[in-house]
Amino acid sequence: MLRVLMYLVPLALTIYAFIDCLNTPEDEAKHLPKIAWVFIILLFWIVGPIAWLAAGKLRNAPAGGRTPSEWHREHRTQYVAPDDNPEFLKSLAEDNKKDESLLKSWEADLRRREEELKRQEEEKPDQGGKGSKGDKKDGEE
Repeated sequence: MLRVLMYLVPLALTIYAFIDCLNTPEDEAKHLPKIAWVFIILLFWIVGPIAWLAAGKLRNAPAGGRTPSEWHREHRTQYVAPDDNPEFLKSLAEDNKKDESLLKSWEADLRRREEELKRQEEEKPDQGGKGSKGDKKDGEE
């Protein structure tokens, strides 16, 4: 068991240091360029990862919420609270206009249907009373 740990611990340390080095921005690598640190980590199995973790990287928190790569730094978005974001507020106003127009069309349709029902109910007693009495008389005869 100890023989396996003698190989697994340095391997895990090397993998961790390698991934950490790759995710570190170039300007946070200390003393050497980042590519040099990658070679040191991979070539010197135990000493390289320990050197990287001890002296290869700035260990204070980066200001401004920086991301690991340059592409992410150039393409990241600034998050703003919804109340302060004019694009979000504009989209809400547009959605409200769409919803209001849909609601108005539904209300107009509802009024039209209610008027049709009222007309049918007004016509029903006149026609329905005569028709139903006539139907009963025909059925009785």
